[in-house]
Amino acid sequence: MHLEGSIRPAVASALAGRWSVALSEAEVHQRYAYQNFSEFIEAFKWVTSYLRAPADYATVAGDLAEQLLQQNVVYAEITLSVGVMILRKQDPRANFEAMVGATEPYEKRGLRLNWIFDAVRQFGPENALEVVEAARRCGSQRIVAFGIGGDELSVPTADFRAVYEKAASYGLRRLMHAGEIGGPEKIREAVELLGVERIGHGIAAIHDPELMDLLAAQRIVLEICPGSNLRTGALAKQLGNPQATVREHPLPKLLRHGIPVVLSTDDPAMFHTTLDEEYENAAKMGLTEQERKQLVTNSFQFAFHLPLSGSTCT
Repeated sequence: MHLEGSIRPAVASALAGRWSVALSEAEVHQRYAYQNFSEFIEAFKWVTSYLRAPADYATVAGDLAEQLLQQNVVYAEITLSVGVMILRKQDPRANFEAMVGATEPYEKRGLRLNWIFDAVRQFGPENALEVVEAARRCGSQRIVAFGIGGDELSVPTADFRAVYEKAASYGLRRLMHAGEIGGPEKIREAVELLGVERIGHGIAAIHDPELMDLLAAQRIVLEICPGSNLRTGALAKQLGNPQATVREHPLPKLLRHGIPVVLSTDDPAMFHTTLDEEYENAAKMGLTEQERKQLVTNSFQFAFHLPLSGSTCT
């Protein structure tokens, strides 16, 4: 899941108020409604525009930790849009330290958090490399992976090969958003060219049986986000059906093919969902109780977590 996608309307309103912008919760709700993926991206850019200082990030991180505890979550790996911070001339290290400080008290209540530093694909390889270097400068074992999100149809996958090699040399695990609105070839490229271990979304894999075999054989994990896929129109696009419902989601087919699948919320506040509701979605798809338990097991088995010592940036 993305930190920035967890910003609830009340929190967004409060953040805007800090910067002398009048913003009602009702206005945020209106913004959090989309017909397609591009509209979602615009809303994401808009709400993150109110994250302007380390204190803002601390507020959002603390609120997210509270949300997770309410759902009985004990461990989460949170994607952080460091590429956006760099584009806006912010200091990723200061922002990150503020978030760690805000969330550390929640460990005593049973919640462990680690972080994924994320670049934005359409910002290009240079920005992505800056994200990797920001992770290195922090030197924190809480930063467990490097990923790339954004518009998967923009920059060619091969252009990021050197970036992922650098990330791996720093001990960061590798993931990428692919096969959300793009085709199965985007997933294959991420695996074969970049050596990724987890794919954000990946639902396009259903169009390529050989790719499904590859994902199963190499134990490449798909982070499936049903609520997100429904609200961005990604599910409708992949199924070629504008009226597609969550009951038609390909998650069962992917899981039953032997592909490691984990259930995720993506941007829970922006997609009006929770992890509890995503498990309800899995039941609507026809997954058995045992299969739903397998999703829980997968979430722990394929986590990127590392020891939590050395949490302060240097």
